[in-house]
Amino acid sequence: MNHRRHTTLILVLGSLTAIGPFSIDMYLPGFPTIARDLGTDISHVGLSLTSYFVGISAGQLAYGPLLDRYGRKRPLMAGLLLYVFAAVACGLASSIPWLVAMRFVLALGACVGIVAARAIVRDLFPLKEVARIFSTLMLVLAVSPIVAPSVGAYVADVYGWRYIFAVLTAIAVLILLLVVALLPESRPPDRSISFHPVTLVRTYLNVFREPEFAAYGVASAAASAGLFAYIAASPSVFMGMYGLSEQQFGIVFSLSACGVVGASQVNRLWLRKRTSKEISIVAVVAQTTAAVVLLILAIIGVPAAVLLALLFCYLVGLGFLSPNTTAVAIAPFTSHAGTASALMGSMQMAAGAIGSSLVSLFHTETAVPMAGVLLVASLGSLGLQLGFKARG
Repeated sequence: MNHRRHTTLILVLGSLTAIGPFSIDMYLPGFPTIARDLGTDISHVGLSLTSYFVGISAGQLAYGPLLDRYGRKRPLMAGLLLYVFAAVACGLASSIPWLVAMRFVLALGACVGIVAARAIVRDLFPLKEVARIFSTLMLVLAVSPIVAPSVGAYVADVYGWRYIFAVLTAIAVLILLLVVALLPESRPPDRSISFHPVTLVRTYLNVFREPEFAAYGVASAAASAGLFAYIAASPSVFMGMYGLSEQQFGIVFSLSACGVVGASQVNRLWLRKRTSKEISIVAVVAQTTAAVVLLILAIIGVPAAVLLALLFCYLVGLGFLSPNTTAVAIAPFTSHAGTASALMGSMQMAAGAIGSSLVSLFHTETAVPMAGVLLVASLGSLGLQLGFKARG
């Protein structure tokens, strides 16, 4: 694969991976405006975030077999079309129940990009390169939390929150055109893949029984619970508790994401000397340490700058953890790479839904619930990896 084609492929795959989180990050600064416009409060607007996590988790389980049976491009294009429809419907929402429902449908369209991108990487690149490719995709992915909140805050302030979904619609249409024009079909259709419910359940169970997938897939999901707990809690913590404006919140969110960007790129260099398993252990230990300190200081009460610094450290750990646990988890699979990618992504989003729900459930007008979920998530990820290492 020549350099130009390689760069083009990475950009397209990165955009597919980013559309899901972009759909989260961009509308977060609009929470207060959405609440006022629809006659509710921020906690009820937060239900649209939870429904999105549920949809993106459930949808991936359906796309896995579809991508293995019909090839990668056809299901991918269908999912992007569904996203366009749902984004328009979100922008026209006149009530919270309608917005919550359409955010669920939006997630069903967005999740195809996540599943397809992982499967295509597994199709096209040798195993020794997979973790490095995922680190590169993290660079593209990290544009979302850096750019999206600021763009969302600007759009909500100048044009109104509904235009956020107009921008998301335009982005999805552009990505669809790139997929049609530039993305190669990396896997031919396989009619032997069955959609019978019993067969599908058996296939997913067989994937989960793979020891490396069970350990590192679930460890990655545990880490996702912490990430999405931070995403769900950050508007309330920074805008509600510390009184930041929508624009200031966008800057804070972007600064946090810089930790992920830097770590993912250092990870590419570190992989020349260490294995993915070795790096992920170091990363999750650092995450756990940051979470312990964060919880203690959240209980005591600290300035926003201190809180942000600790969250930055936590997200740095995620930048190392995510590409390596993903690479290890899907490495054993070839013919069912789409199914394995779907199951891992579904577990990550299900964990994200749990993490965000716990933050809302234990909401106390402080950073303590968020810090507590971050600690539990990192401890879970650490325990799974150490357990696998001990068995090995």
